Amino acid sequence: MQFLEGRRPPYDLTYDDVFLVPTRTDVTSRFDVDLATVDGSGTTIPIVVSNMTAVSGRRMAETVARRGGITVLPQDLPITAVADTVEFVKSRDLVADTPVVLGPDASVSDALALMHKRAHGAVVVVDGGKPVGVVTESTCADVDRFARLRSVAVHDFVTVAADASPREVFDALEVAHESLAVLVTGDGSLAGVLTRTGAVRTGIYTPAVDAAGRLRVAAAVGINGDVAAKAKALANAGVDLLVIDTAHGHQEKMLEALSSIKALDLGIPLAAGNVVSASGTRDLVQAGADIVKVGVGPGAMCTTRMMTGVGRPQFSAVAECSAAAAELGAAVWADGGVRHPRDVALALAAGASNVMIGSWFAGTYESPGDLKFDTAGNAYKESFGMASKRAVAARTVTDSAFDRARKGLFEEGISSSRMRLDPDRPGVEDLIDHICSGVRSTCTYAGARTLQELHQRAVLGVQSAAGFAEGRPLPSGW
Repeated sequence: MQFLEGRRPPYDLTYDDVFLVPTRTDVTSRFDVDLATVDGSGTTIPIVVSNMTAVSGRRMAETVARRGGITVLPQDLPITAVADTVEFVKSRDLVADTPVVLGPDASVSDALALMHKRAHGAVVVVDGGKPVGVVTESTCADVDRFARLRSVAVHDFVTVAADASPREVFDALEVAHESLAVLVTGDGSLAGVLTRTGAVRTGIYTPAVDAAGRLRVAAAVGINGDVAAKAKALANAGVDLLVIDTAHGHQEKMLEALSSIKALDLGIPLAAGNVVSASGTRDLVQAGADIVKVGVGPGAMCTTRMMTGVGRPQFSAVAECSAAAAELGAAVWADGGVRHPRDVALALAAGASNVMIGSWFAGTYESPGDLKFDTAGNAYKESFGMASKRAVAARTVTDSAFDRARKGLFEEGISSSRMRLDPDRPGVEDLIDHICSGVRSTCTYAGARTLQELHQRAVLGVQSAAGFAEGRPLPSGW
């Protein structure tokens, strides 16, 4: 990474402050670009889902891993819940999506409540383990909510053998002019579902899998209590990567916790953070971190900077920390502050191996929250920061009432925010397409075939606020 004409400013920069300069290239196609990372996480696209309760769950973990990213389960989940989620994710198919299933005697209201838990937007009606119908939002329109699914389901639906290739599934849907195929085993039992777009995506993305060919999933642990025992339990539960997580990662308690976990030799990569300086990065790596999480205050739900004045503009933080980590053979994840695909590309250009995304993914079908609608009919989900009063209350449920009340006085995050589902990109896979398309194009402009080459070849300039505004599209004209 270098600055245009060597003009690196004497002040720190956000993603909005910088731009990438196109350079001479022989990379002619986006598909010539390999987005796989080399930080030991096993991701084939540079996307990590943050360990936020409003974002990270089993549906998110399954879907993102299938496309090559990895999801970090929150630290406040009980070990048993983590173990159940890991078992679920690792049992999922690498191609077919998990269907939403109900019986013929379930009601239309049951179907509508579950339908948007997954982006394919359908419920498969199953009788004796075999699919007998498909229900979508359109089949439920103007139907009594207490009607039984056997009377409203579409019984003439597309079925394809579970071992058919994605291209064969796509062709069957093309002929039938349908968007969803039900996959069945040899005896007619339900195996999964696959959409037209899902079939296309299988040729673009490579799943993030472990040595046994199962989808990858990570988990977070805090720095309080018997951290080593928790870490060992998580590793025994089958997580592929462990994140030791606290808002202020450059502290003695973090270093002690990290060292104790490293001493266990769990055989999985350790990520730790958060920090924003070279010294913080070096201390975490020397204590045992393979990956350092970078970012204090850039997140959409975080009020740390306004409350405390503590933090650092994210682009400069990532650039400095990644350089320090590279000297020690480690990597960094850019955690927070991305709102556009360009921000992800800039974080990678600055040297991050992966980019953590939280609130941006909260407004998707796959996030854990319930789908709600505002007075104008717009769909949304609620999100909240992990240092907010709401999150603190959940983490301290076993404390005494007095201690909970005392901790509740201190918060550095938004407790409730409405994250609208983008009608054009309501699923996390839609956002992954959006992001990866942008990053692939960035690489072609920079003449890079890999993310490592992007960092090496990136030429950056500094722009004014007007320069950033000039780059925004004007869909409504002027």
